Parts: sequence; C-alpha cells; structure tokens
Amino acid sequence: MRILIADDDAVSRIMVAAVLKKCGYDVVAVADGVAALEAMQGDDAPPLAILDWMMPGMDGPEVCRRVRAIDTDQPPYILMLTMRETKEDVVAGLDAGADDYLTKPYDATELRARVRVGKRMVELQARLADKIEELHDAFDHVKALQGIIPICSFCKKIRDDSGYWNQLETYLRFHTDATLSHSLCPDCLREHYPDQAERVEKRLAAQRAESQSKAP
Repeated sequence: MRILIADDDAVSRIMVAAVLKKCGYDVVAVADGVAALEAMQGDDAPPLAILDWMMPGMDGPEVCRRVRAIDTDQPPYILMLTMRETKEDVVAGLDAGADDYLTKPYDATELRARVRVGKRMVELQARLADKIEELHDAFDHVKALQGIIPICSFCKKIRDDSGYWNQLETYLRFHTDATLSHSLCPDCLREHYPDQAERVEKRLAAQRAESQSKAP
C-alpha cells in the first residue's frame, strides 16, 4: 500500500518514512501542504495519508477539507500528526476530515498500529466499492428485462432496443444469465407428436399408479 507523508520537519518526515518502510509500505514524502494536496488529487493518489498539522503553504486541516470536497467513491484515510493535545484541537482536526490523529512526539509502535487500522479501513472500503459496483451491474442487467417488451403475436420474436427482431431464445440469452434447454409442453407434444404423447402419458400414468400403490 502507498502512504503519503506530508511534514515540513525533515527529521520527523524521515523517521516516519523509515518506520513505515520497515513495515513494507511504499512511502511518498512531501514537505508542504500544497504538494500533499497535489499528490492526493492525482490519478495514482495514495489511499492513506499522514499529514502534519502545521505546514507552509497549507496546513493539515485545510488539506483535509479540500480532499474531502473531492467527489470519489474511495476517499483516502487521513491520519493527522500534531503537537496539539487539547480536545478543541482534536475536534477541529476531525471536523476538518481527519480519520485519526497522533500527537508528537509519537511512539513508533502506536504509529504502526494506527496505520494498520487505516489499512484495514482502506481495504474494507475497496471491497465495499467492488460490491456496490457488482450490485449496479446486476441492477442494470435486471433493468433490461423490465418495462414493456415488444413481442410479435404470431412468431413470438422480440424487438430489442436497436429495433431488431430476435428469437425469444436469442433475446433471453443476451439479456439474462439463464441457460435455455429446449423441450415440449404437453399441448405441443400432443399436437405435433400424438403417438409420442400417448406413450408419454401412459408412462406417466403408470408411474403415478405405482407411487400411489406404495404410499402408506
């Protein structure tokens, strides 16, 4: 997983990056809020970001607010690093759009634990997005068979959305996941194959009689 680190303090930035690289994360590091926002707006934006509160150009809360204004079905998980410990500051950071926060000086073990929480949330969000996409596809698939479907009164062909007339089997094959198996209903069997129909009816009658004789 790619993680963005935005911190104007070079020592802090290097230390956080070293901790995360040891855990196997792909780290992208920048030194100010403007660069952080640019990285989080790119096509290959990291799904998890660690932002320092105080940065030149744009502070962490402002980066959060602008990122949260982006319309996306998979918003990034944002962890705020700050030396501010008052409840008011914590609330302000969360209200700006941060998902979690960590006070400086931070403990490396706690940092790793909070990043793991963020990673789980990102992965869960991705799975949910996939499920939603599957549901949308399923809904579109079902929707194709709703409404008025023009069908010929004589040959039973169906007219599709492009104006072409298709055999019923062809239409169903392209608009459903059903596998069609050709057969004959009793009425058509009697009309087109009367000899076969008589033999089938006798066999079914014998089977019913046998079943009834074995019934308690």
